[in-house]
Amino acid sequence: MALDVASQSGDAMTMPTPPPRRRLPGWAKGILWAIGVIAVLSAASYLTGVNTLTSTNTAQTALRLALPILLAALGGLWSERAGVINIGLEGMMILGTWGAAWGAYYGGPWLGLVAAIVMGALGGLLHAIATVTFNVNHIVSGVAINLLGLGIAKYLATLIFQPLSGNPRQSPTVPTFDTYSATYLSDWLSGLEKQQRVGISDAAGLINGLVTGVSPLTIIAILLVPVSYLVLWRTRFGLRLRSCGENPVAAESLGVNVYAYKYTGVLFSGALAGMGGAALVLLQGGGGYLEGQTNGRGYIGLAAMIFGNWRPGGLLGGAALFGYADGLQLAGGGKAVLALLYGAVLLLGVLVVVQLIRRQWIAAALGVVGAGVLYWIYWSNDTLPGDLIPYTAHVVTLIVLAVASQRLRPPKADGARYRRGEGD
Repeated sequence: MALDVASQSGDAMTMPTPPPRRRLPGWAKGILWAIGVIAVLSAASYLTGVNTLTSTNTAQTALRLALPILLAALGGLWSERAGVINIGLEGMMILGTWGAAWGAYYGGPWLGLVAAIVMGALGGLLHAIATVTFNVNHIVSGVAINLLGLGIAKYLATLIFQPLSGNPRQSPTVPTFDTYSATYLSDWLSGLEKQQRVGISDAAGLINGLVTGVSPLTIIAILLVPVSYLVLWRTRFGLRLRSCGENPVAAESLGVNVYAYKYTGVLFSGALAGMGGAALVLLQGGGGYLEGQTNGRGYIGLAAMIFGNWRPGGLLGGAALFGYADGLQLAGGGKAVLALLYGAVLLLGVLVVVQLIRRQWIAAALGVVGAGVLYWIYWSNDTLPGDLIPYTAHVVTLIVLAVASQRLRPPKADGARYRRGEGD
């Protein structure tokens, strides 16, 4: 009997382990999500008769409005992967808007972009000095940077712009970046969009908006997403910087200069937030500094980063979502936003089916309740009140963060205080 038991245990020990399940790469998941979103928007556009959901104008506006959010989200990524919470992105963006207008007025859009980066980086430097060197609470420092950025921009606008424009709250008109279009591709996509074929025309309209009227700053901002991924996840520098956000004491024990990497991450964060401010000034539809023009986009960028689970690809999706919601309310008004609610009902229906297949009964029940509430709002209204429409992106931010909060995994030492030599 003992021999039988031993032989059975030996057989169990020598049994080959099943191969690990192969997962789709991140880029493939992104493509599948994009296809799914286009399918949902196409169905909602067809069933509601609101073509604005997938029009070229909506996609163009959404892209322009998503860029500041994307750059702010990338800024938050660099800072928080180094272990420093940065809710001061809004203040750094405000500094960037003033710097972009000042530089563009005296030297054109490229000088404006450089000035915005410098102003945002200065805000990042102040945050780094407070949090890294003096161990000030990261939230307190971020709030102070937001207030300081607003105050400095007001002071400088009064000092520099009021004699030029006669208004302390805005600058004179400044030159913006030229835009370029893929002419032949755009003409072909426009033809497909006009044919009003379900699915095909919707995809053509959305893609056409992404290749029409594109500025150099747009291309730079989009390229920064894969560049950030490659630097942070595929280089020795990125590994060391991320180690400072996960376990700075262990990183220090391996010879990493934690202070230097934290400073670098926060400086890059401020520079990217400043670029986000430049996108509000130097793209078409901007043309100058205006007090309050950031309108909370720094906070929305932080939300996009959290929605993306502190990953470049995820925050790109979050920025696209929030930018689309903001662009839709500008392009189509309350009726288009109401049609978007219908699309959300369709998406929730699909998610409920998925949860039922997985036997996640509570999640499926919550999905049914949410879909019912949204459909009731859609069915009982012809349009949304005009006072609520400008806050579409902010409402979407709250809803998305509430839904995504269960799967988030921030850096372990994000926001933790660190002193050199703590591990000795």
